[in-house]
Amino acid sequence: MIKFVATSETGEKAEQPLMAGVLTGQSHKSSLNGAFFVYYAFHFPDFLRFDVMNTLLIKAATLVNEGRIYVADVLIQDGRIAKIAEGISAPGAQEINAEGLHLLPGMIDDQVHFREPGLTHKADIFSESMAAVAGGITSFMEMPNTVPNTLTQKLLADKYAIAQEMSLANYSFFMGASNDNLEEVLKTDPATICGIKVFMGSSTGNMLVDNAQVLENIFKEAPMLVATHCEDEHTIQKNLAAFKAEYGDALTIEMHPKIRSAEACYLSSSMAVELAKKFNTRLHILHISTAREIALFDAQTPLAEKRITAEACVHHLWFNDKDYATKGNWIKWNPAVKTAADQDAILKGLLDDHIDIIATDHAPHTIAEKEQEYSKAPSGGPLVQHALPALLEMYHQGKISLEKIVEKTAHNVAICFQVADRGYIREGYWADLVLVNLNDPFKVTRQNVLYKCGWSPFEGQTFQSEITHTFVSGNLAYQRGRFMTNETGKRLTFNR
Repeated sequence: MIKFVATSETGEKAEQPLMAGVLTGQSHKSSLNGAFFVYYAFHFPDFLRFDVMNTLLIKAATLVNEGRIYVADVLIQDGRIAKIAEGISAPGAQEINAEGLHLLPGMIDDQVHFREPGLTHKADIFSESMAAVAGGITSFMEMPNTVPNTLTQKLLADKYAIAQEMSLANYSFFMGASNDNLEEVLKTDPATICGIKVFMGSSTGNMLVDNAQVLENIFKEAPMLVATHCEDEHTIQKNLAAFKAEYGDALTIEMHPKIRSAEACYLSSSMAVELAKKFNTRLHILHISTAREIALFDAQTPLAEKRITAEACVHHLWFNDKDYATKGNWIKWNPAVKTAADQDAILKGLLDDHIDIIATDHAPHTIAEKEQEYSKAPSGGPLVQHALPALLEMYHQGKISLEKIVEKTAHNVAICFQVADRGYIREGYWADLVLVNLNDPFKVTRQNVLYKCGWSPFEGQTFQSEITHTFVSGNLAYQRGRFMTNETGKRLTFNR
């Protein structure tokens, strides 16, 4: 493989022009393996050098893996983990001194919205996969509410073609379900596609499935995992009408969790669980946001045997409704950020295994869009660059262990989706790895975010832990603020 590295004669501040080039350059529609590289060679000739690298050796890292924390070396050959042991010798390998750093399996994010095609003024696969890699996310699963919606096998294949050329991270894409595309849904290959997405509540993209018979048919006939956005549309519209009757057009962000209420979430989630039990569907409910929903899920059955699983998102763990006063529309999501009691219950549900996975629901919108009045501002925000640092901050706060973070962001995602050869630090597995300095504080500002939308809901927040290195399928993709490779990520496959 060929890699490029931003550097300078003095070695100082080399990442700044490279970062700026990545963010402002016109390389988006060019291949990472072609014109993308030419772009950097032309614009930054003094910052590029070439190396051929087949073997990497990570020395003296503190591994966090499968419930253990221990020091070892990790040898990477041809993209996979060849050996895990102390005192490994590998003449000719590129060595990375990881003494004092923690080595985690890369986060597998099972819910992102990278906005391509059709919404690329907000984000695109290149920009957001870059931010993800900088944040320690090595694989993502992207949602179908793009423009056009991903409702045919052709449109699904088109997304994969873009990612093959443009994604720095490993990738998979959900097939979208609608009121009238069941025939296309049933063509989906379980071995190569992460799942089928069903919007049981309205959100960005107008993909609501509100036909009861269609829902039954999807749950009955789906050949693979069905992931659902659960909010009851009738309840939302009833609440909205009541607030409009009282306040007219003067609705505010503080009303959001009352309009998109806990009741709306519970009614829809309970319906999904009922349908899954009726048809033995492999159901995965996304972004649980209420205390009441947690009782719908089983904490006793081993994860690999569960037919119904649940996901929590970073923003529902970090924010609550008191934050609307200072954050406003920047923390407007669907489902809504709710009460502190809901926030605490979600964390407890993760720790006791009612909830199986932590994800981001990364969903960027532009600054101008989010600065509109509440009723016009879209729901969603960018998170992939800062999700893992936020979870590590919760570790520093004593709320969650390092082992549990790894379990919920890597191991369990691999189990739930039956991802092949990823999600663990194991010999023979793909080397999707993240090195973290737990004591290297940094502050989130608009100047250091990598999202194409140019902002973060964490602006002003200081995190104690920083991602120092990210390895994607064995390639050193990111190191201390610099992007190190022109290799794209790989398509995820599934043991189904």
